[in-house]
Amino acid sequence: MRASKPGRVGVAWAVRERPLSDRAVRAAVRAALSHGGRSGIEVEVALVSDRRLASIHGRFLDDPSVTDVISFDLGSAGGGAVGEIYVSVDRARKVARERGDDPASELRLYLVHGALHLCGFDDRTPQDRLRMRAAESIVLSGRASPRAALRGTRRPRPYKKIEKS
Repeated sequence: MRASKPGRVGVAWAVRERPLSDRAVRAAVRAALSHGGRSGIEVEVALVSDRRLASIHGRFLDDPSVTDVISFDLGSAGGGAVGEIYVSVDRARKVARERGDDPASELRLYLVHGALHLCGFDDRTPQDRLRMRAAESIVLSGRASPRAALRGTRRPRPYKKIEKS
């Protein structure tokens, strides 16, 4: 196991198409983490296919449907990454095409969304969704401010791996 390095954002591509550079991936995640008050944590980002993300979704969250992004807060256990973000590059490409946008912008949104989840933002209730969308907008526009972001958020609960038989 690799030693933890505060503020490190690891990037792993499991798909051929790369709408963003590794540097752009790191920048999007770091901006969201800074906005959410967790800029010092180590995060691993995996950019995967729809099929791979649906498999992760089913295995760990009991929902095998296709989704765009999943985040896991691992707490500080083990001296490694504190968070993991899995993003579907396929989903970004499909949704961008439907909206007439570019895949890079859609992928950047998913990265920011996933990182904000690691900062305690949620999107389960209408009020939570409004806070999440506002934070996404601020981060994506480059106007991120850590203190403003923390109002109304909860500290994320560490993810506990559930082994399926």
